[in-house]
Amino acid sequence: MIDRGKKNLLGVWVNALDYEAAVKTIITAAHERKRMAVSALAVHGVMTGVLDEIHRYRLNHLDLILPDGQPVRWALNLLYKTRLPDRVCGPTTMLLVCDHAAKEGLPIYLYGSKPSVLEDLSRNLCTHFPKLIIAGSQPSRFRQVSSEEKKEIVEQIHQSGAAITFVGLGCPRQEVWAYEYADELSMPVMAVGAAFDFHAGTLSKAPEFLSQIGLEWFYRLLQEPKRLWKRYMFLNPLYIWLCTLQALKLRDFERIEGTPPAQEMRYG
Repeated sequence: MIDRGKKNLLGVWVNALDYEAAVKTIITAAHERKRMAVSALAVHGVMTGVLDEIHRYRLNHLDLILPDGQPVRWALNLLYKTRLPDRVCGPTTMLLVCDHAAKEGLPIYLYGSKPSVLEDLSRNLCTHFPKLIIAGSQPSRFRQVSSEEKKEIVEQIHQSGAAITFVGLGCPRQEVWAYEYADELSMPVMAVGAAFDFHAGTLSKAPEFLSQIGLEWFYRLLQEPKRLWKRYMFLNPLYIWLCTLQALKLRDFERIEGTPPAQEMRYG
């Protein structure tokens, strides 16, 4: 098990750990009914914090940020000699957590996406993990919710008896959700993004050989070019440039913690 703590990557504090350490941390928090806001960030997720100082503050106040994507792992290994053997992919971590949750009787909750996706996701998870307890689910409302609606969402999750909540709202909305709901839910809240679609079977995951060489983003670009081309054509080169500056100590990223948000976004 590898857990080398949080490391500053372009001003965003990412945990340098492996799958075993990540899953153990999440499952332990679930048993203890302990607040834990979790996300898995690839290059795009890291860059949302780099380019937005308010969102950077939110990310830096999540409890666990997994190094999703090989370029994030490579950067941690280069900058801090962490010797991480693999990335910690959000969708894979979700399955590993569900496996442990099924074996240890920890009910899960699914929040986000569309009703049809949640239905397929729930069915597939229960087929894969027959002992898994899905305490409940709520689709995204695809808008900001009121403070009263937020209280209702929290209450529904509490009443379900869930010990872990998975959130699939897309980046960066799901990270905002985890930041804003974690204290009130007092359980692991894990933002997993496209994992809902992957495991529901509505979106295909990149072949493993592409993921291993850092080209998972290219596979997703081919699937959704109109939506994703600006993200990858702009952010990927900028990420490489900034990592180079950090590695050469030509830019100091240690003193950019971020700016606290003045109000809640209440994404639903």
